[in-house]
Amino acid sequence: MSDQSDRDDQTPTPTPKGKALEATERIEAPVAGPGRGPMGGGMVGQKAMDFGPSAKRMVARMRPDQVAALFVVALTVGSVLLMSIGPRILGHATDLVFSGFIGRQFPAGTPDSDLPDAVQGQDVIPGQGVDFGAVGEVLLLVLAIYVAASLLSWGAGYILNSVVQRTVYRMRQDVEVKINRLPLGYFDRSPRGELLSRVTNDIDNISTTLQQTMSQLLTSLMTVVAVLAMMLWISPLLALVALVSVPISLAATRAIMKRSQGQFVQQWRRTGQLNAHIEESFSGHSLVKVFGRQGEVERVFAEQNDELYEVSFKAQFVSGLIMPTMMFIGNLNYVVVAVVGALRVTSGALTIGEVQAFVQYTRQFTQPLTTVASMANLLQSGVASAERVFELLDADEEPIEGDVAAAEVTRGEVAFEHVAFSYDEDRPLISDLSLVARPGQTVAIVGPTGAGKTTLVNLVMRFYDLDGGRITLDGVDVGAMPRSALRGQIGMVLQDTWLFAGTIRDNIAYGRPGATDEEVLEAAQATFVDRFVHSLPDGYDTLVDEEGSNLSAGERQLITIARAFLTNPALLILDEATSSVDTRTELLLQHAMAALRTDRTSFVIAHRLSTIRDADLILVMEDGSIVEQGTHDELVVAGGAYSRLYQSQYAASAVVS
Repeated sequence: MSDQSDRDDQTPTPTPKGKALEATERIEAPVAGPGRGPMGGGMVGQKAMDFGPSAKRMVARMRPDQVAALFVVALTVGSVLLMSIGPRILGHATDLVFSGFIGRQFPAGTPDSDLPDAVQGQDVIPGQGVDFGAVGEVLLLVLAIYVAASLLSWGAGYILNSVVQRTVYRMRQDVEVKINRLPLGYFDRSPRGELLSRVTNDIDNISTTLQQTMSQLLTSLMTVVAVLAMMLWISPLLALVALVSVPISLAATRAIMKRSQGQFVQQWRRTGQLNAHIEESFSGHSLVKVFGRQGEVERVFAEQNDELYEVSFKAQFVSGLIMPTMMFIGNLNYVVVAVVGALRVTSGALTIGEVQAFVQYTRQFTQPLTTVASMANLLQSGVASAERVFELLDADEEPIEGDVAAAEVTRGEVAFEHVAFSYDEDRPLISDLSLVARPGQTVAIVGPTGAGKTTLVNLVMRFYDLDGGRITLDGVDVGAMPRSALRGQIGMVLQDTWLFAGTIRDNIAYGRPGATDEEVLEAAQATFVDRFVHSLPDGYDTLVDEEGSNLSAGERQLITIARAFLTNPALLILDEATSSVDTRTELLLQHAMAALRTDRTSFVIAHRLSTIRDADLILVMEDGSIVEQGTHDELVVAGGAYSRLYQSQYAASAVVS
């Protein structure tokens, strides 16, 4: 039996392999709030923020690039102004063509009173045709204006893209820093796939949204202002007619966006849930196969995939109604403007060129609104992702580090003084626990599942902070020491091995950056890693993946022990460190770890009592309390809890033999 079950009952830990079924059950029935036991379900931050505050907060993250943003605004204003002048000048070209065409219809010298009412007051010269030279000059001027506007727009887009990418770059940095500051309890409550979805999918979605919408939104806003000014200049009456459609469009857009926003929030939440299920199912693939639960996993996947499809379809469909609605309203507005403009031309109040320019401005005026409407789904999707990332960035961090300088541990005395701790306020685990581990002692901790053995050493490592009392290391309160400095003097070997993608040499050297090859080899030889490494084709340069699938469980465990050996720690913690090795290797490792424990305080958590018979002090824990302590011989003779554990392991062996 291993001590992992102890942590399953009391201590939240990262999701182990093979927990796919439990993970799917958590996702199907999330429970809000912390403290729901190990790997408690539910999403972090179930309540979504409003669109406005989230969007403002996202834009505010661009503040470090405000100088570049001002350049973007200036270039955009210049581009929009030039684009807005173009139709007015083109209207003048139309007037030149129209005046020349009408002038040719009348003999030279015809008085203005004999001309049609629609052309009276215009530059119509009877007997004179179209001045193609003047028309050509106007067209060349318009071409130059549009080229200049395009160059300014390109420059604004280039700078804005740099601003957006730097903003997303800083966000990724902030998320990375935040993850390193979050307490272990946060990861206990968040499935790994859900957290990875926030760090990868959601941030990528934010990047896409900013890149595709910021430039368009800025240009659209400037265009609306500039075009409205030109429309008022040409004809206040027609401008008023065109503006009637604006409140109608805004009301329709708001109604549709309000309905689709919740769907986008659900879309990304379901994406995180599905990722969590897939990640945990794949990491526990072997266990799923062993217990024949493929059908169950596939069923849960199908259900969650269907739910994601439904919310995604609703979000995209509802938000997709915005653009057709805007186009319909814009076309109605176009018809009204054309009719009213024609009447104004026949009355002589406007020229053909002015009406033509106004019609173009009407299109330019409705186009930004339609563009913004068409981006509504992308905007809402991006803001929904931003909400999820902000929930991560706003999560409570570990308490601020102490300012006590971390002195070098010279004695290694560990003292628990009236320690109280619980993962859940409603379920006290440890209350008023006191003990002293003398310098150089090997302290073994045993007890039934859920007794709090692993919790004890987690508190020493400050993976969790105490509810009461204190723990001291050489008389210094560990709560006042910087965590990095404290953990830098502690070596820990867990039951669950962790290797990263790299060579065996790199995995051993991870325990002490800068270690020489000779030191790595010495640690490997002392922990018997050297015995099996030479049988590998590339020796210490053999590549292992992050799962260590090309090594046996025992070989992975030996590498982690070698890693701890290399650190030469002042305090050593072994959490069922030999559970994955064979009996012969275990005997060899006991000799190696005996040398490793020399002159340093060691905590050894074990269920196999044969591994801790020689411990200087054995602590027997039940329900978070120490019920017995002493040496192996003393506790066996006492006939208490330790004796019962001992008999349960060896009495059966004696009967069988």
